[in-house]
Amino acid sequence: MDTALHRPAASPPPLAETLDRLRAAWQRQRPDHAQRMADLDQLAVTIRAHRESIVEAISADFGRRARVETLAADVMVTLEEIKHVRRHLRSWMKPKRAPINPLFLPARGEIRYLPLGVVGIVAPWNYPFQLAIIPLVDAIAAGNHVMLKPSEFTPRTSALIRELCAAVFPADRVAVIEGDASVGAAFTALPFDHLLFTGSTAVGRKVMAAAASNLTPVTLELGGKSPALIAPDYDIAHAAERIATGKLFNAGQTCVAPDYVLVPETQRDAFISAYLAAVAKRHPQLAGNSDVTCVINPRQASRLREWLDDARQRGVAIRQHAPDDGTQAPGEIIPPTVLIDPPDEARVMQEEIFGPLLPVKGYRTHEEALAYILGRDRPLAFYPFDRDRDRLERTLDTVVAGSVCVNDTLIQFGQHELPIGGVGASGMGHYHGHQGFLTFSKAMPVMHQARLNGMGLFDPPYSKLIKRVLDFLTR
Repeated sequence: MDTALHRPAASPPPLAETLDRLRAAWQRQRPDHAQRMADLDQLAVTIRAHRESIVEAISADFGRRARVETLAADVMVTLEEIKHVRRHLRSWMKPKRAPINPLFLPARGEIRYLPLGVVGIVAPWNYPFQLAIIPLVDAIAAGNHVMLKPSEFTPRTSALIRELCAAVFPADRVAVIEGDASVGAAFTALPFDHLLFTGSTAVGRKVMAAAASNLTPVTLELGGKSPALIAPDYDIAHAAERIATGKLFNAGQTCVAPDYVLVPETQRDAFISAYLAAVAKRHPQLAGNSDVTCVINPRQASRLREWLDDARQRGVAIRQHAPDDGTQAPGEIIPPTVLIDPPDEARVMQEEIFGPLLPVKGYRTHEEALAYILGRDRPLAFYPFDRDRDRLERTLDTVVAGSVCVNDTLIQFGQHELPIGGVGASGMGHYHGHQGFLTFSKAMPVMHQARLNGMGLFDPPYSKLIKRVLDFLTR
């Protein structure tokens, strides 16, 4: 980590005091276009200058995090978001003409996009840099001040985020709050002008309840069980390759990772063999392989092992790709594992897995598979593998999900103009690109009345003319 940035944190002021300071500064001077552009430019410069510090901090927090995965998913995606926002910000900020009902002409209408004030952001541990900084970018682009709470489970990355933000933003524009779950609970109870939380569905419910007391608008980026559905005549080998990539990235610790696979029962065993072959090709060794990311901490690893034990006790057949070099890893490693047709009562089918365990369930008909998906909470992501255009259209018209990627996995998350956001138990609201700007703005409708207008006709006492006009229009 850069010694210029590495300095101890000062004792933080109380959370409410910090919020009041940021709100007072915002009310004195709201960031204009020039200020927003300068902030975003300096943030990009700072990220590029300290990218190796970001890689090192995240890897230390995970025990081992593949450098390519950090550069791709935490650094590159964040820099691309900044670039996209800066390219379009001026046009996003311009008031947009809005049509007026013909009866009210010659009045005119417009939509103005105003910053909300102070935005609160709570980030998770799985992509600790990207999922903290991209919402920050969108909130800054919309002209807000920000309080950011990074995850306590990635303390080195959280400290680095605090240092980087302090190097870019004045203390009364962006404040980074470190602390444990009790600090997080107090944070989400603050009267923000908008609150974005990324994390589990269980904690999301608590966040929404805390925000409700202040009527704080919330964006919840949660999770759930995102299915991959392989159509009857799809290339099994190709599906296995793409699902392996999506499941193994970040050791499966991705909110939009494929959580379970539905495959025609006659092709189930062929898929499992192809999937394990794809795993072995990508990671022939686990413990001594710098391309393998560890499970974040012993708590999460123990949870995954308990779920595996639960499946074994239920008689579920398990096939596992195990390390073969005997080298001790610096962190927690759970071998990529396939669970064959686990019952719905199994823990792996009850909750989001968030790890390298993959349930594979066979189905008899495509309609049966769709019914299975529809019988569960709406997923954050859905991955249909299908080349039949008509059947695919029926599938896309049937399954409601936060996002969909056809014939691949994960890559929809990196698209600037495809908003990220769940539905129901997988979340609410959107961000990324223009949707992020809109989420952190108030789209304020403004109607400009013309000097000459007919509104006086509606003043009592009501004339025979207006009565006849209304009778005609409502007949």
